[in-house]
Amino acid sequence: RAVGPQGRAIGVDMTPAMLTKARENALKSGLENTDFRLGEIENLPVADASVDVILSNCVINLSPDKTRVFAEAARVLKPGGRLAISDVVALQPVPEDLKADMELYAGCASGAALVSELHDMLAQAGFSDIRIAPKPESREVIREWFPGKGLEDRFASATIEAVKPLRA
Repeated sequence: RAVGPQGRAIGVDMTPAMLTKARENALKSGLENTDFRLGEIENLPVADASVDVILSNCVINLSPDKTRVFAEAARVLKPGGRLAISDVVALQPVPEDLKADMELYAGCASGAALVSELHDMLAQAGFSDIRIAPKPESREVIREWFPGKGLEDRFASATIEAVKPLRA
């Protein structure tokens, strides 16, 4: 609905089960301007310079190759296209023992990158107008996700925005 009758929304997921669920939900909602594709965020099944906006919610921190994810985002975005994602970021370096904790990884924490690293990756991919805004109010949510671990001082939810410049 947000893209209007002439627009198209493309969903990408790496599991057939989620694609089936997305297609069923689109059908139930009467949405005809949607397309759901099997793929990975490191290799998007989308043509070069064909997308206006990329939205994502807590997925990029699950990728071990975030540099590749942002390069793919830059590839598929049209000049002037926007990246607008929400994800968990690291506020301080993540110790190796936390990186190896599968519960934290599945909870979208231990795979998080430092804000400065994300900024550098986005810039390296060619993005401009980069804004990474950790949300202080997410401390309580993180405390609830992982009680007693003190991770609310290490991680935060953040809004991450960037623009593909009109000219390279």
